[in-house]
Amino acid sequence: MAFVFNILTTALQLYSWILIIYILLSWFPGARESSFGQILGRLAEPFLEPFRKIIPPLGMIDLSPLVAIIVLRFASQGLNQLYWILAGL
Repeated sequence: MAFVFNILTTALQLYSWILIIYILLSWFPGARESSFGQILGRLAEPFLEPFRKIIPPLGMIDLSPLVAIIVLRFASQGLNQLYWILAGL
């Protein structure tokens, strides 16, 4: 059981890093249009889209990726707590 929870936690952390890199690409002109940026976009945009519908941008600043990363962190912590509850520790 620990193996499954470890894989899920690692996947959530990896996805958080994908989002962070995708956000940083917006600081460089044309970076999101590169093949690497497009791959990250296909991975990140489906998760970011619901947050963008809820949280409108403040001028040129889009806070939805920050909220999305916080949600992933809470999910990771919740998964960790669930593991400890199920493991009886």
